[in-house]
Amino acid sequence: MEKLIIGVILLAVGLLVGAVVRYNTGDKKKALIPTVLGIILAVVCIGSACYTSVPTGHTGVVTTFGRVENYTLDAGIHGKLPWQKVINLDNRVQKAAVTLSCFSSDIQEVTVAYTLNYQISKENAMTIYSTIGTTYFDTVITPNISEAVKVMTARYTAENLVSSRDDLSEAIEGLLRDKLAHYNIVVVGTSIEDMDFTDAFTNAVEAKQVAAQNKLQAEIEQARKTMEQQEQAKRNVIDANAAAEVAKIQAEADLAVTKIQADAAEYAGQKEAAKNKAIAEWLTEDLLNYYYIQQWNGILPNYYMGSENVSTIVGLPGTQESPQNAGEQTP
Repeated sequence: MEKLIIGVILLAVGLLVGAVVRYNTGDKKKALIPTVLGIILAVVCIGSACYTSVPTGHTGVVTTFGRVENYTLDAGIHGKLPWQKVINLDNRVQKAAVTLSCFSSDIQEVTVAYTLNYQISKENAMTIYSTIGTTYFDTVITPNISEAVKVMTARYTAENLVSSRDDLSEAIEGLLRDKLAHYNIVVVGTSIEDMDFTDAFTNAVEAKQVAAQNKLQAEIEQARKTMEQQEQAKRNVIDANAAAEVAKIQAEADLAVTKIQADAAEYAGQKEAAKNKAIAEWLTEDLLNYYYIQQWNGILPNYYMGSENVSTIVGLPGTQESPQNAGEQTP
């Protein structure tokens, strides 16, 4: 639009200067020079006003006499009407970093450093420009970040904020996505850069952690002792069972040995009895007399006793008496 106005002005100036020169000098040729020069400059300005260039990473919003057109221009060179204007909006991913003072649900103050990566919706850039303008960061993004961070932080206690940091970040991001989507702004990613608590709360948390660690250490030590006692008791039971089993096996072995010995003695007695029985059955009176005679040394005894059916020789071994003398002696 500015180029069109400048072209019209240059054309008017050229015509005016040519008319003045012709009026003063009466020379048409001299008057033609500023007129032609004004026309050329006006054509150049007006011609350049019919083209526009949209830089890379931007979206062009076209306005006609202040009215936003219902289309956008991508990066590159585009033709347009001389009286139209193109506003370039940055459609690249941009970063918004804010530091906020918030309160937890238990009224503990916490300072949160929060970062939002966002970009405008390319196809709805004309809506953003017509409803918000080019100051959408200060108008929409900053207030919504502040509200989302404070609202979500107030749902957690100060102690849970530390342990639930990822959950808090996801909750804030979800809320921002819903809110900024109404303004055609796309949330690319968010993160909680830092959370800083008061010194009093930090000291209290550290003391609690130390106490918890000491308690855990004591529980671990007690559990270890209990386990050792249980293991010792198990070993004692195993040792007692083993000793009882050994004693049982030893007793059974001794009983088996005793039985074997008794069986052996009984067998030896039975064997001896059988032997004696066999000998008794085998020995006869005639056989005994035979063995006696075989062992006799030829010396008669001092006494001889006999009867009709039984004869018995009784004497002292080693006597020198003859059988005749011995036979004459009677009791």
